[in-house]
Amino acid sequence: MRTGLRLGTPEKNASEAGHDSGDLTRDVASWAPEATSFVVTWVCFLALSGAWRASSSPIALTIYVSIVWTAPALISLRGIAGGVQTMFRMREERAKAVRLESGLLILCVPTVGREDILPALERSIESYLAILPAHVARFRIDVVIDEGSPAVEAIQWFADRSPDVRLIVVPKAYRTARSTRFKARANQYANELRVAEGESADDVWVLHMDDDTSIGVDTAVEVARFVEANPPGDESRRHLAQGVLSFPREHSCNKVMWLADSVRPGCDVSLFAVGTGRGHPHAGLHGELLLVRASVEASIGWDFGSQSTVEDAEFGLRFAHLYPGRSGWIPCRSYGASPATVVDFLRQRERWFAGLLRLSFQRHIPLRHRALIIHNVIVWSLAPLAYPGLVLLVAHAVGAGAIAPVATALLPVWATNVAFGVWLYWEGFKINVASSSTRPVWWERYAVVGLIPYFAFLECLAIARAIFGLMHSREPSFVVIAKPL
Repeated sequence: MRTGLRLGTPEKNASEAGHDSGDLTRDVASWAPEATSFVVTWVCFLALSGAWRASSSPIALTIYVSIVWTAPALISLRGIAGGVQTMFRMREERAKAVRLESGLLILCVPTVGREDILPALERSIESYLAILPAHVARFRIDVVIDEGSPAVEAIQWFADRSPDVRLIVVPKAYRTARSTRFKARANQYANELRVAEGESADDVWVLHMDDDTSIGVDTAVEVARFVEANPPGDESRRHLAQGVLSFPREHSCNKVMWLADSVRPGCDVSLFAVGTGRGHPHAGLHGELLLVRASVEASIGWDFGSQSTVEDAEFGLRFAHLYPGRSGWIPCRSYGASPATVVDFLRQRERWFAGLLRLSFQRHIPLRHRALIIHNVIVWSLAPLAYPGLVLLVAHAVGAGAIAPVATALLPVWATNVAFGVWLYWEGFKINVASSSTRPVWWERYAVVGLIPYFAFLECLAIARAIFGLMHSREPSFVVIAKPL
């Protein structure tokens, strides 16, 4: 039977999917964040704001703009703190790579099992098989798929070619206690299976990966280091770690959407690093490149109910409640794919925001652990109203000749918000380029900054769509976008 999947040689897989680097210290330094883009933007913003100091505008417009353009200040300050923390951490001398000889590493890879997902899933699994043996003595790849999925036979053929790959088929009749659906249901089934098989132990770790997410040598090295540094029985041990999601150019078929996804690794080295890296993932987690001790995952589970579409974020809040101070951040990358179309981009962001908005109202999670997400959701809800294009239209409609804050003291705050936004895209772009096997084009780094207003418009549109859907009681859905490469 022709399946469309192939199993290459280890040498071929390592060269194509490995993102190898003989000098890991130099490799990490190549994508370590810097402050230049932030400082330049901040200074330029203030230098160009002289006209605002001398101008006047209707009081209602002044108050409106002062609120919506100042609201992201806390997010910006947290991100700056995380970025500074990451700058220093990634310039540290890297310890010698270790090979994990004890315990078991299980890669859990849920997949929707569509035909258009197969190329990305193949690339991901081949990277695991090519890279992990040199760094982890015992590992297994569990591909989790629903019974009746279109590509189940093709994936089974692939699993049969390697003893390190196991296909877990979730029965159609399977129901969790809280009727959880979507990806969380698959994760919960795999979790219960590990418990039944006696693999929910302290020396077993689960690395959650998406079906389009491959690894590199840096991923395997840092995962092995983290597991080695947090053995069973150590009272100060950490139970969870997360790294950086990167998006190589060759994994993305849409150049503009690839540039738009520069913001995601930028957030990982700042906003996520400051929370998860300090042991408190109150901003949530990613569902990929998520390393969790199996015994801890078993104690939390993934049975979050039928309305959950951001199971990774809810897992992070529950972890923060049960295991405060026990998470870490690792300086490594996963290698995923950006949305193929603008529609996919909007659907992806819409699902994320709608899910986080629902999560912020989950009262079974203590308020102190939801507080940050509630704050972030409020700020993001204001984003469509803060979009500069809309503000300019409002100013024109009321006949305002200029836009000014209620006090000039707010201008440095606005400068900080704008500079942090530019920094996110600039540094994230640098990470994506460093993760790509193709050479960068000189104009791309300037294009990513020039297109920020367009990217911001798309993000705001997705938020508006999510709010509209929730206001009309739209049933939550879990959209899995196409990943053709």
